[in-house]
Formats: sequence, C-alpha cells, structure tokens
Amino acid sequence: MQSVLIVIHLMVVVALVVAVLLQRSDGGALGIGGGGGFMTGRGQANALTRATGILAAVFFATSILLSILASIQNKPRSILDGPAGTQQSAPAVPGAPAPGGSVLDQLRQQEGGPPTPAPAPTPAPAAPAAPPAPQQ
Repeated sequence: MQSVLIVIHLMVVVALVVAVLLQRSDGGALGIGGGGGFMTGRGQANALTRATGILAAVFFATSILLSILASIQNKPRSILDGPAGTQQSAPAVPGAPAPGGSVLDQLRQQEGGPPTPAPAPTPAPAAPAAPPAPQQ
C-alpha cells in the first residue's frame, strides 16, 4: 500500500512541476510558458491554474496519507532500547572478548570450522627486587 502511494505521490510531484513551469511568466521569472504559442489563451491559463490547484491538493493529501502510514507502522519505543531489534550486552570484564570469542572465532564457527585455540596466558613479570638499603 505504501509503495503504491509513493508512486502516485511521485507522479503528482512531476505533474505539478510541469504545470507550474507551463504557466505564463508575468514578471520574467522561471516559467517556460511566457513566450507565446502553446497555452496562450485566457481559457488555457485558467485550466493550468485549476490543474495546479488540484495537483497541489492531491500532493498534500498523499503527503498526509504517507505520514499517517509511516506513523502506524513505526511503534513508539524508548531511545534507551538502542537500535531497533537489537539487544546489546556488555562483556563482564572490560576488554575481555564476547562470550562467543573474538569476531574471527565467531566467523569461523559460522563457516563450520574449528575455533582457534586460545593462546597460553603469559606469566606476569616478577616484581623488581627492593633496592639495597643505603650503608652509612
């Protein structure tokens, strides 16, 4: 429904632009219809004015309908929820990888391959020895 209404809206926009540009330009403005020939009579000017008014009314109606459809489809939610449909959980330890391992491990698991073995923990460096006490 919404895509059909968008197509109708775009056709009305193009027709409205053409109708405005075809009108006679009294002050030398942007209208292309001021040179005479096509649509020069008084009756044609009234027809273009009416067509512009009707197209403008249809433009406003389709704009309002599109905004109503958009508001119906988007349910209100809290901004604290984050992006739509995602639940973000922080790792328990800052700097620790996610529960599934690193991103590379997760990609390998999705492809069906074995995860890479975790590297052996490196021992912590020994504390430096206390400097000798000064002798007197």
